[in-house]
Amino acid sequence: MNIRTEHAFVRRRRIAVASVLALAVLSTAFACHRATDKDAAPAAGGATPTATQTPSVTAAPTPSATPTPEETPTPEAPELPPADTTDFTRTDRLTGHMSPKSVVAGPNGIITAQNMMYTHTISVFNPSGKMIKTISDSVELADFGIKGHPGTSRGAPVEAAFTHDGKYVYVSNYSMYGRNFGPEGSDSCTPGSQPDKSYLYRIDTETLKIDQVIPVGSVPKYVAVTPDDKTVLVTNWCSWDLSVIDVESAKVRKTIPLNGSYPRGIAAAPDSRTAFVAIMGSTRVVKVDLSSGKVSVFAEPGSGPRHLVISPDGKYLYSTNNGSGTVSKIDAASGKVIRSVSTGNQPRSMAISSDGRAVYVVNYESSTVSKLRTSDMKEIAEKPTDHHPIGIAYEPTKGTVWVACYVGSIIVFDDSKSS
Repeated sequence: MNIRTEHAFVRRRRIAVASVLALAVLSTAFACHRATDKDAAPAAGGATPTATQTPSVTAAPTPSATPTPEETPTPEAPELPPADTTDFTRTDRLTGHMSPKSVVAGPNGIITAQNMMYTHTISVFNPSGKMIKTISDSVELADFGIKGHPGTSRGAPVEAAFTHDGKYVYVSNYSMYGRNFGPEGSDSCTPGSQPDKSYLYRIDTETLKIDQVIPVGSVPKYVAVTPDDKTVLVTNWCSWDLSVIDVESAKVRKTIPLNGSYPRGIAAAPDSRTAFVAIMGSTRVVKVDLSSGKVSVFAEPGSGPRHLVISPDGKYLYSTNNGSGTVSKIDAASGKVIRSVSTGNQPRSMAISSDGRAVYVVNYESSTVSKLRTSDMKEIAEKPTDHHPIGIAYEPTKGTVWVACYVGSIIVFDDSKSS
């Protein structure tokens, strides 16, 4: 029916109804807009919405360049069973163009494998075993304010350590290669042989690019970050000392002689003022006051102490003793060796579970990995690996253990499921 043929009162009634409906729609839209604004912006004083409020949908934060959020979302910390009640099961074998000397896992789902001098790279993985990126160890030292080495220089990644906030990973380089480097270090060098000094790289875990290069000692090996993320520690194999690096300035604050040959493993105490260092050319673990530089003999767990880890509560120190073929549990207050147990031939690197209930040890010449219950140091699992396992890491977001083998592979074990 054409509106022009309707009676006037009918037309007025239809117009009135339409006006009411229009006002209702506008009121509803305005109310929704106000509700959205209320959810999107916090109340004065930064009040957090209560659990009953529905969070608003706001613009997503700018994603990091590499890896993309779609590829590697940051995992949430899982509720894992106690590590000493879980099955230790092999689940994966990763290969590719790598020759891993070590493998380390960060707190937020990034794992790096340091590929030594054979491939000049660092391989980066997510917790599922997908390779995210291969980082070249090539740098232009002039870009970092370092003179005397024009052109491209290359490193030789050995070990690495993440900051506890997961923002950075520091990587040591056995030697540097390029203009005006030499003589090259070796495993049998001494301070008297005067091998060239090397460098520590810092890698940003968002961009996965080297953003700092820090001069250290000769043939830097192990790297550790203090719990407060303010200091990085590096043992220098050939200069027999410890580089203490200030994170804020990215410079060596002091170099501490360690009074022994071939220092390697480091464990930083919870107070961030004390460090323990394994002197592999001896039977000693020393204690270092990072402020005063004082070094004292702390424990003598066995021949060739190589790697150290400390329990999450800071009460116990664990040492692999490469020459003795043992792993020791040490009281971190007194230095008393509580117990030493045999694992395989030449136990080398070690990792500890997030709850401190298990340690994992690679046995280099036995080509095995051992899982030890820390309460009594009983070996509760032993598994074969590829030839010459050399590095190991506990990945905290999935409860997996990654074993780097010199033949060019990484073996992954699941340790997250109850027996």
